[in-house]
Amino acid sequence: MRHVGVVVFPGFQILDMVAVSVFELANLEARQPEYEVEVISEHGGMVRSSSGVEIATRPFGDPAYDTVIVTGAMQVVPSSPGLLAFLNDALTASRRTASICTGAFVLAEAGILNGRHATTHWAHARDLQQRVPGARIDDDRIFIVDGSVWTSAGMTACIDLCLALVESDLGVDVSRAIAKKLVVYHRRAGGQSQFSAMLDLEPKSDRIQNALSYAKSHLREPLTVDQLADVAHLSPRQFSRAFRDETRQSPAKAIESLRVEAARSMLEAGRHSMEAVAAETGFIDTERMRRAFLRAYGQPPQTIKRAARAL
Repeated sequence: MRHVGVVVFPGFQILDMVAVSVFELANLEARQPEYEVEVISEHGGMVRSSSGVEIATRPFGDPAYDTVIVTGAMQVVPSSPGLLAFLNDALTASRRTASICTGAFVLAEAGILNGRHATTHWAHARDLQQRVPGARIDDDRIFIVDGSVWTSAGMTACIDLCLALVESDLGVDVSRAIAKKLVVYHRRAGGQSQFSAMLDLEPKSDRIQNALSYAKSHLREPLTVDQLADVAHLSPRQFSRAFRDETRQSPAKAIESLRVEAARSMLEAGRHSMEAVAAETGFIDTERMRRAFLRAYGQPPQTIKRAARAL
Protein backbone atom coordinates (compact mmCIF):
# COMPACT_ATOMS: atom_id res chain seq x y z
CA MET A 1 0.00 0.00 0.00
CA ARG A 2 1.35 3.40 -1.01
CA HIS A 3 0.39 6.24 1.35
CA VAL A 4 -0.18 9.60 -0.33
CA GLY A 5 -0.43 12.82 1.66
CA VAL A 6 -2.15 15.72 -0.13
CA VAL A 7 -1.15 18.93 1.63
CA VAL A 8 -3.63 21.80 1.77
CA PHE A 9 -3.57 25.18 3.51
CA PRO A 10 -6.01 28.10 3.81
CA GLY A 11 -6.74 29.46 0.34
CA PHE A 12 -5.72 26.35 -1.60
CA GLN A 13 -7.16 25.78 -5.10
CA ILE A 14 -9.98 23.23 -4.95
CA LEU A 15 -9.33 22.00 -8.51
CA ASP A 16 -6.15 20.38 -7.24
CA MET A 17 -8.30 17.84 -5.41
CA VAL A 18 -8.69 16.08 -8.77
CA ALA A 19 -5.40 14.46 -7.77
CA VAL A 20 -7.30 12.37 -5.25
CA SER A 21 -9.56 10.96 -7.98
CA VAL A 22 -6.58 9.68 -9.96
CA PHE A 23 -5.45 7.52 -7.03
CA GLU A 24 -9.01 6.42 -6.30
CA LEU A 25 -9.39 5.21 -9.88
CA ALA A 26 -5.97 3.53 -9.70
CA ASN A 27 -7.28 1.37 -6.87
CA LEU A 28 -10.38 0.46 -8.89
CA GLU A 29 -8.37 -0.31 -12.01
CA ALA A 30 -5.84 -2.44 -10.09
CA ARG A 31 -8.73 -4.21 -8.31
CA GLN A 32 -6.89 -3.88 -5.05
CA PRO A 33 -5.92 -1.00 -2.72
CA GLU A 34 -2.68 0.32 -4.21
CA TYR A 35 -3.01 3.81 -2.67
CA GLU A 36 -4.32 5.24 0.57
CA VAL A 37 -4.83 8.99 0.34
CA GLU A 38 -4.94 11.43 3.25
CA VAL A 39 -5.67 15.12 2.93
CA ILE A 40 -3.50 16.79 5.54
CA SER A 41 -2.90 20.28 6.90
CA GLU A 42 -0.86 21.86 9.67
CA HIS A 43 -3.62 21.87 12.30
CA GLY A 44 -6.15 19.47 10.81
CA GLY A 45 -9.88 20.07 10.75
CA MET A 46 -11.77 21.97 8.08
CA VAL A 47 -9.62 24.02 5.69
CA ARG A 48 -11.21 26.62 3.45
CA SER A 49 -10.26 26.79 -0.22
CA SER A 50 -10.04 29.97 -2.30
CA SER A 51 -13.51 29.20 -3.70
CA GLY A 52 -15.01 29.03 -0.21
CA VAL A 53 -15.47 25.24 -0.25
CA GLU A 54 -14.07 23.61 2.88
CA ILE A 55 -12.48 20.19 3.12
CA ALA A 56 -11.82 17.96 6.14
CA THR A 57 -8.15 17.28 6.87
CA ARG A 58 -5.95 15.41 9.31
CA PRO A 59 -3.14 17.26 11.15
CA PHE A 60 0.49 16.77 10.20
CA GLY A 61 2.03 13.75 11.86
CA ASP A 62 4.61 11.24 10.71
CA PRO A 63 6.16 12.73 7.52
CA ALA A 64 7.02 9.31 6.09
CA TYR A 65 4.65 8.95 3.14
CA ASP A 66 5.22 7.28 -0.17
CA THR A 67 4.30 10.54 -1.89
CA VAL A 68 3.59 14.02 -0.53
CA ILE A 69 1.73 16.35 -2.89
CA VAL A 70 1.48 20.08 -2.16
CA THR A 71 -1.52 21.86 -3.66
CA GLY A 72 -1.39 25.33 -5.18
CA ALA A 73 -3.33 28.53 -4.64
CA MET A 74 -4.75 31.38 -6.70
CA GLN A 75 -2.59 33.85 -4.75
CA VAL A 76 0.99 33.16 -3.67
CA VAL A 77 1.37 34.04 0.03
CA PRO A 78 4.06 33.20 2.62
CA SER A 79 3.80 29.74 4.12
CA SER A 80 3.70 29.01 7.84
CA PRO A 81 6.87 27.75 9.58
CA GLY A 82 5.01 24.58 10.51
CA LEU A 83 4.19 23.78 6.88
CA LEU A 84 7.75 24.41 5.74
CA ALA A 85 9.20 22.28 8.55
CA PHE A 86 6.87 19.40 7.68
CA LEU A 87 7.86 19.51 4.01
CA ASN A 88 11.56 19.45 4.83
CA ASP A 89 11.02 16.43 7.06
CA ALA A 90 8.89 14.76 4.35
CA LEU A 91 11.56 15.35 1.71
CA THR A 92 13.88 12.89 3.42
CA ALA A 93 11.26 10.64 5.01
CA SER A 94 9.08 10.14 1.92
CA ARG A 95 9.89 8.54 -1.43
CA ARG A 96 8.56 11.42 -3.54
CA THR A 97 7.62 15.06 -3.01
CA ALA A 98 5.42 16.78 -5.58
CA SER A 99 3.75 20.14 -6.13
CA ILE A 100 0.78 21.23 -8.19
CA CYS A 101 0.76 24.66 -9.87
CA THR A 102 1.90 27.37 -7.40
CA GLY A 103 2.57 24.70 -4.82
CA ALA A 104 6.08 24.99 -6.28
CA PHE A 105 6.37 28.28 -4.41
CA VAL A 106 5.84 26.42 -1.14
CA LEU A 107 8.59 23.96 -2.06
CA ALA A 108 10.81 26.89 -3.00
CA GLU A 109 10.17 28.62 0.32
CA ALA A 110 11.15 25.40 2.08
CA GLY A 111 14.44 25.40 0.13
CA ILE A 112 13.54 22.22 -1.73
CA LEU A 113 13.91 23.65 -5.24
CA ASN A 114 17.43 25.02 -4.82
CA GLY A 115 19.63 23.54 -7.53
CA ARG A 116 16.69 21.73 -9.14
CA HIS A 117 14.86 21.87 -12.46
CA ALA A 118 11.17 22.65 -11.88
CA THR A 119 8.02 24.12 -13.38
CA THR A 120 4.85 25.89 -12.28
CA HIS A 121 1.92 27.72 -13.87
CA TRP A 122 3.32 29.67 -16.82
CA ALA A 123 1.93 32.96 -15.47
CA HIS A 124 4.01 32.61 -12.28
CA ALA A 125 7.21 31.06 -13.65
CA ARG A 126 9.18 34.30 -13.91
CA ASP A 127 8.31 35.24 -10.33
CA LEU A 128 9.37 31.80 -9.10
CA GLN A 129 12.68 32.04 -10.96
CA GLN A 130 13.38 35.40 -9.30
CA ARG A 131 12.64 33.93 -5.89
CA VAL A 132 14.85 30.90 -6.44
CA PRO A 133 17.78 32.00 -8.62
CA GLY A 134 19.54 28.73 -7.82
CA ALA A 135 16.80 26.72 -9.54
CA ARG A 136 16.06 26.30 -13.24
CA ILE A 137 12.40 27.16 -13.73
CA ASP A 138 10.82 26.15 -17.03
CA ASP A 139 7.58 27.91 -17.97
CA ASP A 140 6.71 25.57 -20.84
CA ARG A 141 6.49 22.07 -19.34
CA ILE A 142 3.48 20.12 -18.08
CA PHE A 143 5.54 18.52 -15.32
CA ILE A 144 9.19 17.98 -14.48
CA VAL A 145 10.87 15.24 -12.47
CA ASP A 146 14.16 16.06 -10.75
CA GLY A 147 15.24 13.21 -8.52
CA SER A 148 12.53 12.64 -5.93
CA VAL A 149 10.91 16.04 -6.56
CA TRP A 150 8.07 16.35 -9.07
CA THR A 151 6.57 19.72 -10.04
CA SER A 152 3.68 20.44 -12.40
CA ALA A 153 2.16 23.27 -14.36
CA GLY A 154 -1.10 24.87 -13.32
CA MET A 155 -4.70 23.80 -12.90
CA THR A 156 -5.56 20.62 -14.86
CA ALA A 157 -1.88 19.67 -15.15
CA CYS A 158 -2.40 18.02 -11.75
CA ILE A 159 -4.12 15.21 -13.69
CA ASP A 160 -1.07 14.70 -15.90
CA LEU A 161 1.23 14.79 -12.87
CA CYS A 162 -0.75 12.18 -10.94
CA LEU A 163 -1.24 9.96 -13.98
CA ALA A 164 2.55 10.04 -14.41
CA LEU A 165 3.04 9.11 -10.75
CA VAL A 166 0.67 6.17 -11.16
CA GLU A 167 2.28 5.17 -14.45
CA SER A 168 5.65 5.11 -12.71
CA ASP A 169 4.22 2.80 -10.05
CA LEU A 170 1.74 0.58 -11.90
CA GLY A 171 2.55 0.94 -15.59
CA VAL A 172 1.19 2.63 -18.68
CA ASP A 173 -1.84 0.38 -19.12
CA VAL A 174 -3.23 1.40 -15.75
CA SER A 175 -2.62 5.11 -16.29
CA ARG A 176 -4.21 4.92 -19.75
CA ALA A 177 -7.31 3.23 -18.34
CA ILE A 178 -7.60 5.90 -15.64
CA ALA A 179 -7.34 8.66 -18.25
CA LYS A 180 -10.23 7.08 -20.18
CA LYS A 181 -12.37 6.98 -17.05
CA LEU A 182 -11.55 10.63 -16.36
CA VAL A 183 -12.61 11.40 -19.95
CA VAL A 184 -9.30 13.07 -20.77
CA TYR A 185 -6.73 12.34 -23.40
CA HIS A 186 -4.01 10.03 -22.14
CA ARG A 187 -1.71 12.06 -19.99
CA ARG A 188 0.39 14.70 -21.68
CA ALA A 189 4.11 14.02 -21.60
CA GLY A 190 6.04 16.05 -19.06
CA GLY A 191 7.93 17.83 -21.81
CA GLN A 192 4.77 18.91 -23.61
CA SER A 193 4.13 22.63 -23.89
CA GLN A 194 1.74 24.36 -21.48
CA PHE A 195 0.46 26.43 -24.41
CA SER A 196 -2.16 25.41 -26.96
CA ALA A 197 -2.50 26.47 -30.58
CA MET A 198 -6.27 25.96 -30.39
CA LEU A 199 -6.54 28.30 -27.41
CA ASP A 200 -4.42 30.92 -29.15
CA LEU A 201 -6.72 30.86 -32.18
CA GLU A 202 -9.89 31.34 -30.07
CA PRO A 203 -12.52 30.92 -32.81
CA LYS A 204 -15.84 32.56 -31.90
CA SER A 205 -18.28 30.59 -34.06
CA ASP A 206 -19.10 26.90 -34.11
CA ARG A 207 -18.40 26.80 -37.84
CA ILE A 208 -14.78 27.89 -37.52
CA GLN A 209 -14.34 25.78 -34.38
CA ASN A 210 -15.60 22.72 -36.24
CA ALA A 211 -13.22 23.38 -39.12
CA LEU A 212 -10.27 23.64 -36.72
CA SER A 213 -11.30 20.51 -34.85
CA TYR A 214 -11.55 18.68 -38.17
CA ALA A 215 -8.11 19.95 -39.16
CA LYS A 216 -6.54 18.84 -35.89
CA SER A 217 -7.82 15.29 -36.37
CA HIS A 218 -6.87 15.14 -40.09
CA LEU A 219 -3.38 16.65 -40.11
CA ARG A 220 -2.09 13.99 -42.52
CA GLU A 221 -4.40 15.39 -45.23
CA PRO A 222 -3.61 18.46 -47.39
CA LEU A 223 -6.31 20.53 -45.59
CA THR A 224 -7.05 23.01 -48.36
CA VAL A 225 -9.29 26.05 -47.90
CA ASP A 226 -11.93 24.35 -50.05
CA GLN A 227 -11.86 21.29 -47.79
CA LEU A 228 -12.15 23.31 -44.56
CA ALA A 229 -14.81 25.58 -46.04
CA ASP A 230 -16.87 22.51 -46.85
CA VAL A 231 -16.62 21.36 -43.22
CA ALA A 232 -17.75 24.81 -42.09
CA HIS A 233 -20.61 24.86 -44.64
CA LEU A 234 -19.33 28.11 -46.15
CA SER A 235 -18.01 29.11 -49.54
CA PRO A 236 -14.20 29.28 -49.69
CA ARG A 237 -14.36 33.08 -49.88
CA GLN A 238 -16.75 33.34 -46.92
CA PHE A 239 -14.66 30.86 -44.94
CA SER A 240 -11.37 32.70 -45.49
CA ARG A 241 -12.90 36.01 -44.48
CA ALA A 242 -14.63 34.60 -41.40
CA PHE A 243 -11.50 32.67 -40.39
CA ARG A 244 -9.30 35.78 -40.46
CA ASP A 245 -11.92 37.85 -38.63
CA GLU A 246 -12.19 35.31 -35.81
CA THR A 247 -8.63 34.06 -35.40
CA ARG A 248 -6.55 36.97 -36.73
CA GLN A 249 -4.63 34.41 -38.81
CA SER A 250 -4.85 32.94 -42.29
CA PRO A 251 -6.04 29.33 -42.54
CA ALA A 252 -2.58 28.29 -43.77
CA LYS A 253 -0.83 29.86 -40.78
CA ALA A 254 -3.29 28.31 -38.33
CA ILE A 255 -2.89 24.84 -39.84
CA GLU A 256 0.88 25.17 -39.64
CA SER A 257 0.55 26.01 -35.91
CA LEU A 258 -1.54 22.89 -35.35
CA ARG A 259 0.95 20.76 -37.29
CA VAL A 260 3.92 22.14 -35.36
CA GLU A 261 2.22 21.57 -32.02
CA ALA A 262 1.35 17.98 -32.91
CA ALA A 263 4.84 17.33 -34.26
CA ARG A 264 6.46 18.72 -31.12
CA SER A 265 4.32 16.46 -28.94
CA MET A 266 5.33 13.40 -30.96
CA LEU A 267 9.02 14.33 -30.87
CA GLU A 268 8.96 14.89 -27.12
CA ALA A 269 7.33 11.50 -26.62
CA GLY A 270 10.55 10.17 -28.15
CA ARG A 271 9.10 7.13 -29.94
CA HIS A 272 9.10 8.38 -33.55
CA SER A 273 11.66 9.22 -36.19
CA MET A 274 11.76 12.66 -37.80
CA GLU A 275 10.43 11.18 -41.04
CA ALA A 276 7.50 9.50 -39.27
CA VAL A 277 6.60 12.67 -37.39
CA ALA A 278 6.70 14.79 -40.57
CA ALA A 279 4.46 12.33 -42.39
CA GLU A 280 1.99 11.92 -39.53
CA THR A 281 1.52 15.66 -39.03
CA GLY A 282 1.22 16.58 -42.71
CA PHE A 283 4.56 18.25 -43.35
CA ILE A 284 5.34 15.77 -46.15
CA ASP A 285 9.09 15.96 -45.52
CA THR A 286 11.49 16.82 -42.69
CA GLU A 287 12.81 19.98 -44.35
CA ARG A 288 9.37 21.59 -44.41
CA MET A 289 8.91 20.59 -40.79
CA ARG A 290 12.30 22.07 -39.87
CA ARG A 291 11.42 25.43 -41.44
CA ALA A 292 8.07 25.49 -39.62
CA PHE A 293 9.79 24.79 -36.28
CA LEU A 294 12.24 27.62 -36.87
CA ARG A 295 9.34 30.00 -37.53
CA ALA A 296 7.41 28.84 -34.47
CA TYR A 297 10.15 28.23 -31.89
CA GLY A 298 13.36 29.61 -33.34
CA GLN A 299 14.83 26.10 -33.01
CA PRO A 300 14.96 23.06 -35.28
CA PRO A 301 13.01 19.94 -34.23
CA GLN A 302 16.21 18.04 -33.40
CA THR A 303 17.06 20.57 -30.69
CA ILE A 304 13.62 20.30 -29.11
CA LYS A 305 13.77 16.51 -29.20
CA ARG A 306 17.18 16.51 -27.46
CA ALA A 307 15.93 18.92 -24.80
CA ALA A 308 12.95 16.64 -24.05
CA ARG A 309 15.27 13.65 -23.66
CA ALA A 310 17.34 15.59 -21.12
CA LEU A 311 14.33 16.09 -18.80
